[in-house]
Amino acid sequence: MAVTMDNAIRFMFILSVVYGAAYAKKSEAKVASAPSLAAAANTVFDITELGAVADGKTDSTKAVQDAWDAACGLAGSQKVVIPKGEFMTGPLNFSGPCKGYVTVQIDGTMFGSNDIPKYNKGNWIEILHIDNVLVNGSGTLDGQGAAVWKDECKILPNTLVLDYVKNGTVSGLKLVNAKFFHINVYMSKGVTIKNVTITAVANSPNTDGVHIGDSSEISVSDSTIATGDDCISVGPGSSRISIQGITCGPGQGISVGCLGRFKDEKDVTDVTVRDCVLRNTSNGVRIKSYEDVLSPITASRLTFENIRVDGVANPVIVDQKYCPEKDCPEKKGSKTVTIKNVTFRNITGTSNTPEAVSLLCSDQLPCSGMELLDVNLKYDGKDNKTMAVCTNAKGISKGSLQALACL
Repeated sequence: MAVTMDNAIRFMFILSVVYGAAYAKKSEAKVASAPSLAAAANTVFDITELGAVADGKTDSTKAVQDAWDAACGLAGSQKVVIPKGEFMTGPLNFSGPCKGYVTVQIDGTMFGSNDIPKYNKGNWIEILHIDNVLVNGSGTLDGQGAAVWKDECKILPNTLVLDYVKNGTVSGLKLVNAKFFHINVYMSKGVTIKNVTITAVANSPNTDGVHIGDSSEISVSDSTIATGDDCISVGPGSSRISIQGITCGPGQGISVGCLGRFKDEKDVTDVTVRDCVLRNTSNGVRIKSYEDVLSPITASRLTFENIRVDGVANPVIVDQKYCPEKDCPEKKGSKTVTIKNVTFRNITGTSNTPEAVSLLCSDQLPCSGMELLDVNLKYDGKDNKTMAVCTNAKGISKGSLQALACL
């Protein structure tokens, strides 16, 4: 087929974007074997064809970044493929807006470089200002965090960050040993995280499985999470959050909060956690906030239902005196966090602390609209009895173990 001058110019322009100056000197035979870059739709960008080396040591950052930049610059449906093999990269900036719909398919293992200055206080893989993106595959994101966890003075990168994303999906991946959070969702809407496996050792610091903040319509489902921190944490500014079918443990449980740490935080509303199993965690389902805060904030319409716990400390806990620093001086303004309209329904299993239910609300502003419905938990030790501690909490108990009906 004859090639017009306009088509030839377009072909060379796109080719130069993908391959860069380092690859422009390759032979015509090599170029001919690459994907057809002239076609705007359904193009596959395999990072090994752009210079990535599958030895787990060679820095493949440029090849992966080039693949994203090229895919993002084309209309239609584009795909970036990380094939089977081991690839080392530093920080990756998957930023938009893109001209079309981009899928990042990860089937190999990606290792995050431990050269911390490279990240410049940023993240490892950051998806930014994108509408319609899919990150899937059978591969692994290995943050290699064990080598840097001991250095508490450095700002460490999250593994996978979705900032300002609309209509995104993360599916099928394994994430292990993040340097900080494994997945962080911020200022996003319509994001689904499903069928992921997240793993870090139980004593790893700040390795939250999924953290959500200032986002709405976020779903996390059908996943297994075992970390050194919260399996899932829902931070300020979050609304219409669905968490379902999670197996959690070890870790610190599934939490709303921490709330009230910073000034001008936004409310948390309409959070549902259901059909989850927690094993050997240091908390079960939890709401945590500072007691004295700089700006008022409200957490309301929170539902935890159909939760099974096995050997969990503090299976049901509201802690408005949360103080991870162990020394929390009063802040100017003496505001507090309002917690209201919270339902705990069908929470069953065993607790490894006598206090199976702890509703520790603020004496400045008690929790209101609290419901303990069909909460049946049993202390699995022999040195004490199952009990509940409810302070400054107002609401109803129904269908729950008598010892736990403290409302």
